[in-house]
Amino acid sequence: MFKPIPVAIGLRYLRAKRRNGFISFISLASILGIALGVAVLITTLAVMSGFQREIRDRLLSMTAHATVSGAGENLHDWRHAVAVAMKDPRVAGAAPYIDVQSLLGGNRDPQGAMVRGVLPSEEPKVSVLADKMKQGRLDSLQAGEFNILLGQELALWLGVGVGDSVNVTTGNFQGTPLGAVPRAKRFKVTGLFGVGHNDIDRNLAVVHLSDLQRLLRMGDDVTGVRLKLHDMDQAWDVARDLALALHDRPYQVSDWTRENANLYQSLKMEKTVMGILLSLIIAMGAFNLVSSQVMLVTDKQADIAILRTLGLSPRGVMQVFMVQGSLIGIIGTALGVVGGVLLTLNLERILGLIEALFNVTLLPSDVYYITGLPYELEASDVVMIACVALAMSFLATLYPAWRAARTQPAEALRYE
Repeated sequence: MFKPIPVAIGLRYLRAKRRNGFISFISLASILGIALGVAVLITTLAVMSGFQREIRDRLLSMTAHATVSGAGENLHDWRHAVAVAMKDPRVAGAAPYIDVQSLLGGNRDPQGAMVRGVLPSEEPKVSVLADKMKQGRLDSLQAGEFNILLGQELALWLGVGVGDSVNVTTGNFQGTPLGAVPRAKRFKVTGLFGVGHNDIDRNLAVVHLSDLQRLLRMGDDVTGVRLKLHDMDQAWDVARDLALALHDRPYQVSDWTRENANLYQSLKMEKTVMGILLSLIIAMGAFNLVSSQVMLVTDKQADIAILRTLGLSPRGVMQVFMVQGSLIGIIGTALGVVGGVLLTLNLERILGLIEALFNVTLLPSDVYYITGLPYELEASDVVMIACVALAMSFLATLYPAWRAARTQPAEALRYE
C-alpha cells in the first residue's frame, strides 16, 4: 500500500497483461533462460566439486597429508621424529617410510614404479592400504621374507599375481669386481591392492621397511616421516612446526598441495573455465531481458509520457523499468537456484532413470572406479552463481531504463 511510486508502477507492469503478447513471450523466455543457466551452472559446479573431492580423497588415502624428510640426506632418528609429531594435537598419525624409484621385472616387459618401504603395524595410521587389499593382507609383509604388495594395475602390466616373483632393481649402485651394478632383489608377491586412482594402482609397490633398508644398505635410516592430520588443510603448518621442533639438523617439509600442485591447479582451472562458459547461458537470458525491456519501453511510450506530464521525474521513470526488469531477474534466479539444488540432490536418481530407460551405463565402474555420480553442493558456489545472475539481470535493465527516461512527452503523444 505504501510503496514508492516507481516500485508500485514497476510491479503493476510486471503483473499487467500487455497488449503485445510477443513482449510477454520474450520476458518469459528471459526468465526461463536465467533460471536454466543458474540451474545448469549449480549442478555442473556441484558435480565438478564432487569429482575433485573424489580424486583428492582417493589420492590422499595412500598419500601422506604432509611429510618431513632429511634435506639431502636420510632421516636418522625417525623414532624421535614420530614421537615429537604425535605430541601435536593436529596430528592423527605418523609413520616412517622409504621411497625409491625402481624397475620391476615380471613375466612381461619391465615397468618403472615407486617401491615404498613401510611398517605394517604403523601404516594404517597414515593410509588405508590395509582396507584396499584386493588379494592378500598387509600383515603378509614380514621382515626378512622379502614379500611385496603390488597395485592391481601394475601387477596386470607385469603379468604377475599372488605367489609369483618380481625382480626389483633400484637406482642405487654397489661395487663389484665387474664394476658398479644396481642393487637388485627378488621379491615374492603376497598381495594386490586397488585404490581406484591410476597413478597409485599403476605406479606403487609396497614392501617391509626393514627389507628395503637391507636392500639399500641404509641401516636404521629412512627417507622420512609421513603424517596424517585431522584437518588436511593444516598440512603445511603442521609439517613446518615439526621441522622447527626437530631443529638439530635441516629438514625438508612438503605437503599434499605441493606434491600434487599440477593436478589440483588443473582441476581448479577446469572448474573455473566451465563456470565461465556456462555463465554464458545466464548472459543469454540477460540479453533476452534487454530485448523484452526495450520492446516494453517502446510499447509504453504513451504511458511514460503521461507519467512525465503528471510530474514523474526522468529518474523515477528509469526506476520504474529497473524495478520491473530486476524483478524478472530475481524470479529467474530464484527458480534457477531452487531447480539447480533439487536437480543436484536427485542427480543419481535421474542418472539411474536414464540408464534404465535407454539401457546404457553412463559411468562404467570398471572405467571410472565409482558406482555413482559424485557431487558436492557448496553454499559458496550457489551464492556466487545467484549473485552473478542478479548482477547480469540488473545490468541488463540499465540501457532500456535509461532510454525510457529520455522519452519526451510531446514526441510520444504526438501520434496518440
